[in-house]
Amino acid sequence: MLIRRSSRRSFLKSSASMAGAALSGRHASSQALSFTPPLNQFGYGDVQLLHGPARGQFDRNHQFYRSLNEDSLLKPFRQRAGVPAPGDEMGGWYSWAPLSDLSKPGNNGFAPGHSFGQYLSGLARDYAATGDKATQEKVHRLVNGLGEAISPHFWDENRFPAYTYDKLSVGLIDAHKFAEDPRAFKVLDKTLASVESRLPPGGLSRAEQYARPHSDDSFCWDEPYTLPENAFLAWQRGAGARYRDLAVHFLADSWYWNPLAAGENVLPGKHAYSHVNAMSSAMQAYFVLGDDKYLRAARNGFDYVRAQSFATGGWGPDEEFRKPGSGDVGASLAKTHSSFETPCGSYAHFKITRYLLRATKDSRYGDSMERVFYNCILGAKPIKEDGHGFYYSDYNNDGSKFFHPYRWHCCTGTFSQITADYGISSYFYDDQGVYVNLFVPSRTTWTRGSHRILLTQQTEYPHRPTTQIELSPDKSESFSVFVRIPQWAGPKTSISVNGRKGEGTPYSGQFARIHRTWKKGDRIEVEFDMPTRLEAVDPQHPKLMAAVHGPLALFAVGQIPATVRADELALVAQVAPGSTEWQAKTASGRITMRPFTAIEDEHYRLYLDVESKAG
Repeated sequence: MLIRRSSRRSFLKSSASMAGAALSGRHASSQALSFTPPLNQFGYGDVQLLHGPARGQFDRNHQFYRSLNEDSLLKPFRQRAGVPAPGDEMGGWYSWAPLSDLSKPGNNGFAPGHSFGQYLSGLARDYAATGDKATQEKVHRLVNGLGEAISPHFWDENRFPAYTYDKLSVGLIDAHKFAEDPRAFKVLDKTLASVESRLPPGGLSRAEQYARPHSDDSFCWDEPYTLPENAFLAWQRGAGARYRDLAVHFLADSWYWNPLAAGENVLPGKHAYSHVNAMSSAMQAYFVLGDDKYLRAARNGFDYVRAQSFATGGWGPDEEFRKPGSGDVGASLAKTHSSFETPCGSYAHFKITRYLLRATKDSRYGDSMERVFYNCILGAKPIKEDGHGFYYSDYNNDGSKFFHPYRWHCCTGTFSQITADYGISSYFYDDQGVYVNLFVPSRTTWTRGSHRILLTQQTEYPHRPTTQIELSPDKSESFSVFVRIPQWAGPKTSISVNGRKGEGTPYSGQFARIHRTWKKGDRIEVEFDMPTRLEAVDPQHPKLMAAVHGPLALFAVGQIPATVRADELALVAQVAPGSTEWQAKTASGRITMRPFTAIEDEHYRLYLDVESKAG
């Protein structure tokens, strides 16, 4: 059993002693970090997505979650508080049901109210990105409704108190920061007071939870090791010192951060999404405590994830990391259709790559984010009105896109958050200038000194291998624009400024720096040399290979031969510039291939059986 630095009893006692001041509304101002990341993140309102696939997905999600019935969202909390609970049951994972209904279809009550905080968080971020007053008002009503309904009874027979509290906490701290709700911290304090006696006694692993008394196995699947990230953020945003103490108390040093920092791969056998999500807690611990052990742990852990990722950037077949050298990742192609937990995994992936990129300025984290963006989350099916949502990307030898059988599952929560995060993941800045990380149609504004600068990016990347960036400072200004040049970029990659090549050296795997005095209308154009390469699923299955063009994994559809020559597959080409249709000529005919975003209901195959390597 892990209890970090203090006993559970002393932790609860110290929490109680701080509760009076916290509940009175006298919260501290925002707190300083021990380590300030060299790259800054833009605010949600500083970046606007323009017309394109990312903006389309953002708008669909914003509209969908804004339309959710508020009484239905609040119903599980009101029911346990014993107050009137109007509205229809949402069903699926979200509503209360007997514990014996875990394996039953339909209203199985797996995690009642679990995603409320994530919907709240997504809406708060959507408001910050759009300024839509109706969204802000909805956030305020939901915060008020939760404050009236949350009670200790909500946690009776609750399988996942840490998991659900963590999601409620991010919703409330985001409502405070991004939707400007003055009551959110009081509701956060009340929520913590309602649950703290039910929380596990520290950042326990699942193995440690199994070693404790439990009703059934599902009660051992809580995720207390993810709590520190949002608790540290609550403290930074002024919620009070008790949240910093809470974060430190739940750091999973003994079984997770210490071995990862020492270079020991402890991921095999662990739940994939939650343990990648927890890496963001290590980064917040690094920022707040200044201990570089947590940076080493996060970097090493992420390297272990990348080492067993699919060509899409996704990871964790059947939601589990596999033992290196076992060949289990390749074997999963014939055994499961649950290859990558897409909205949840993508959300965790975006967060940890954003943290690591900000801390290190290493462009490879942007490369990794980009893969997951184009090959995973951007191709997720839209959520249905009844709560059926896209959960798994399927890389099986006979793959398809399908909806999870249970409604309102965990991926419906993270889906609301990650699409809101597309803008803040696209650009960063420091004292020298602005960093262009993702190549999406978008606009960002920022201030240098007293000057306002507008950057507009227009692109059809990655379907066309170019992007155009226009700078419009309100007055001529000298600064740098740093453009991420992916590691895969070929030697013909070039950068032009106002039609002239040669400014900025596009070394692959680095940010290319273009420094000059910029004036209104100056234009950067980047032309990427996008090679096609073949990537094996793992070393134990060297003949199972996927075709990857630039950042884009290509999936075979239609008639697929039993085997294909490597040199034939490597010459796969678009049927027309900018098209999402690709073809490879083979001895047995043409193979049609498409990126994940262009696949609808047809069956597909990512990894093909390749006869020999290209010469």
